[in-house]
Amino acid sequence: MRQSRRQSGKVRSVAKAVPTPSLRASPAEELARVDEEILRLLERRAQLALELYHQDPQMFAGPGTWEAQREWLERLVGQAQGSLPIRSVRAIFQELAAGCRHICRPTRVAYLGPAYSYSHLAAMHQFGQTAELVSVGTIAAVFEEVNRGQAEFGLVPLENSTDGRVADTLEMFARLPVRICGQVELVIHHALLARCKREEIREVYSRPQALSQCRNWLAKHLPGVRTIEVASTSTAAQLASEKPGSAAIASVQAGVHYQLDVIAERIEDNPNNTTRFAVIGMHSAPRTGNDLTAMMFQVEHRPGALADAMIIFKRNHLNLTWIESFPVPGIRGAYLFFVEMEGHESDLAVEHAFAQLKKKTLRLELLGSYPVTRPIG
Repeated sequence: MRQSRRQSGKVRSVAKAVPTPSLRASPAEELARVDEEILRLLERRAQLALELYHQDPQMFAGPGTWEAQREWLERLVGQAQGSLPIRSVRAIFQELAAGCRHICRPTRVAYLGPAYSYSHLAAMHQFGQTAELVSVGTIAAVFEEVNRGQAEFGLVPLENSTDGRVADTLEMFARLPVRICGQVELVIHHALLARCKREEIREVYSRPQALSQCRNWLAKHLPGVRTIEVASTSTAAQLASEKPGSAAIASVQAGVHYQLDVIAERIEDNPNNTTRFAVIGMHSAPRTGNDLTAMMFQVEHRPGALADAMIIFKRNHLNLTWIESFPVPGIRGAYLFFVEMEGHESDLAVEHAFAQLKKKTLRLELLGSYPVTRPIG
């Protein structure tokens, strides 16, 4: 009997050593838990942003914080080592920062619309989709929104690599007292969008600049097809979605919005095609040490007057990055000169040049200082 109990005990101890089946969660269950944890952390981040804002409201006060936020984003993105594309990581954190900024200090931004135009894409990059982005119909309307205080900032095209200056923007700087406080340089990739096959396309809609930037591609791949100029690339996409046999040259994002097929991508003739947008407000951006400053002036209509003004920049060792002339609105035969230079308006060299230019010009306007930025692909 005792021997039977001992054997029975051994059997029981062996039975206890057998491992039980694992209760590991399925990938779907684990993913759900991760999503809930991300949501909790998002809410915590928003609370911390509010606490920081109440301690120091200047942390979210426009141009003074843009450069710091840009550096923070690049430093954070540089740490990404996982399988998510860098572009996706950047977009996620950029929109997260914009959302937190909005609950602390809502921002209203006017841009040249309609939605999903390149101006809209540049505005979303600079301010995030959470900001109140207001579409207006003309460049003049963007300036007026800012000048009247209806929008804190505006975003307007300033120049592009193919067609140069945007004359309407330069003219508005002569009309209203707003400042350039930032810039967005967007690499422009045009796409041919339609709801039909390429061989069925009979007409192509787009802005004059976009058609110009794709003229060689169009001549080679769509010879004989009629090109029609419209006010914006988004309007072109809308028309292509409504008219059989029509196509648009616009952004891929516009194609997604209007449910168009991408017939061909990156059809711009210049692979380095960029458009530079000016962020306008009522104040310049603070000095970063890597800045640009814009001025506008008018000189007497006499021989040597312009040369007398331009020598001032050389004497103060200021490197000009851009110079344009354009007619003074409403005055025949008179011209304004728009110049952009390296440096900040608070730099001594820029201050000295401005003071000296006052003595040589009929009109002189400081249009603002803003950080140098890299093109956005």
